[in-house]
Amino acid sequence: MGDMRLNKIIADAGITSRRGADELISSGRVSVDGVIVRELGSKFDPELVQVSVDGETIYRALTKTYLALHKPKGVLSTMFDPDGRASLSDFVDFRTERLFHVGRLDKDSEGLILLTNDGDLTFRATHPSFGLEKTYIIEFDGLLPSGVDKSLLKGIELEDGMGRVTSFKELSNRWIEVTIHEGRYHIIRRLMEAVGVNVLRLIRTRFGPISLGDTPEGRWRDLNDGELTNLRKVLQF
Repeated sequence: MGDMRLNKIIADAGITSRRGADELISSGRVSVDGVIVRELGSKFDPELVQVSVDGETIYRALTKTYLALHKPKGVLSTMFDPDGRASLSDFVDFRTERLFHVGRLDKDSEGLILLTNDGDLTFRATHPSFGLEKTYIIEFDGLLPSGVDKSLLKGIELEDGMGRVTSFKELSNRWIEVTIHEGRYHIIRRLMEAVGVNVLRLIRTRFGPISLGDTPEGRWRDLNDGELTNLRKVLQF
């Protein structure tokens, strides 16, 4: 097979994304043939060495899994919570693959989140350079401030830089829909606060070309071949 970057070997085993693998390597939690490796960019032939994370030998996942989960409100976007709070793994705990989430939704937000053991796809789907569009519907309280659409489309100066939506649609007197390229921390909620919109519910309905559709809350479905092809096309993968 030949040499492969250590973070890719870890990602291919479904442990975490490449970015997460780099953190594991830097923190000294990864060993190759019993020797801890901390150097990012190290390469090895996965068929000739034994790679371990936290002392547990890992194996490359030969079959890739891609799931679309409808995350309920109150669930953490993590596969494990040491305090025992509800997490994404609660909905797929019977599956044998080691899955990880693609991006995040904050605890109080709902909607579409992808789960996979494909580290390469996760890396691309969460990298800012690919700028995957994410669409949200927002239930708000009170009246919608005048000119809020123009302000959000033009951009709002936040504490960590300019933020803006790429589309805005008023669905009713209680719901709006926005699309955004970014994935900064609480970016939608901070933008809404900046323009005086009181958010009651925040639901992600689309992640790139993947739609939440009619997937019930707390349930998941496999991505179909067309969805996966479209996602790979957008990610140039």
